[in-house]
Amino acid sequence: MLENFKEHIIIEKRFSEHTCTAYLKDLDQFLSFTGISHEKDLKEVDERLIRGWMVSLIDEDLSNTSVNRKLSTLRTYFKWLVREGKLESSPMKGVKGPKVSKRLPSFAQQKDLEPTRIDIIFTNDFEGMRDRLMFEMFYQTGIRSSELIELKDVDVSETTIKVLGKRNKERVIPISKELHELIKRYRDLRIEIEIATPLFFVLKNGKKLYPKFVYRKINNYLTETTNLEKKSPHVLRHTFATHMLNNGAGLEVLKELLGHANLSATQIYTHNSFAELTKIYSQAHPRGQKK
Repeated sequence: MLENFKEHIIIEKRFSEHTCTAYLKDLDQFLSFTGISHEKDLKEVDERLIRGWMVSLIDEDLSNTSVNRKLSTLRTYFKWLVREGKLESSPMKGVKGPKVSKRLPSFAQQKDLEPTRIDIIFTNDFEGMRDRLMFEMFYQTGIRSSELIELKDVDVSETTIKVLGKRNKERVIPISKELHELIKRYRDLRIEIEIATPLFFVLKNGKKLYPKFVYRKINNYLTETTNLEKKSPHVLRHTFATHMLNNGAGLEVLKELLGHANLSATQIYTHNSFAELTKIYSQAHPRGQKK
């Protein structure tokens, strides 16, 4: 029943494997709730039925963010059914999801990531150098965890890394001389232990990294250097974006570096930057200083 839609989101929408799995799971959950087992019965779906599903999800203590994500799945699905001529209109038109309070992204303070603090927590062997390079690449380029895992050796040059982001959108990110030096040392150590693979980052046995491994490593290192509650690769991405804005980068430039599809996704970092400006004002201006 969902095979053609699956082809649509994989081939046409170019959704990632993770996103496709989530969409199909959402739809299977919705169809189970409605009791629908045949495509022709989808014509019976209306706003009232969808709202009933939404209420049931909230009653199960699902967060508003998760409910909205599932409703987004339904919007995509019914829009596709209309395009395919299987429905005259989408029953999602009048459905609004629950309100979600905007949470500011967590980020590390610049002083917590000074090289003098970072240097001492990494060993000088292959694994230590790889972990140090992963940490710095997250912080200095804003790369996503999935992008780092899929990074190819040929995509890393002396001055840039080429990243394949969401929906197969490619972007090129400049790198510093410091990062290039770390890359060179990592490559030398990889040659020493005779690892031959097209992937850039690998385990010591030459196998591909996996998300839990990367998360655990970054979580451990952030625990040693910061007091943040959230400690993940994505926190370093948020840190990259916030520090770039605080030091004068424009939103349009940051949007391209992060690989965002539109500017609204990037604008959330302006809140953090404004908080930094407020702090600087209160410290620097005579009328802002506390007596």
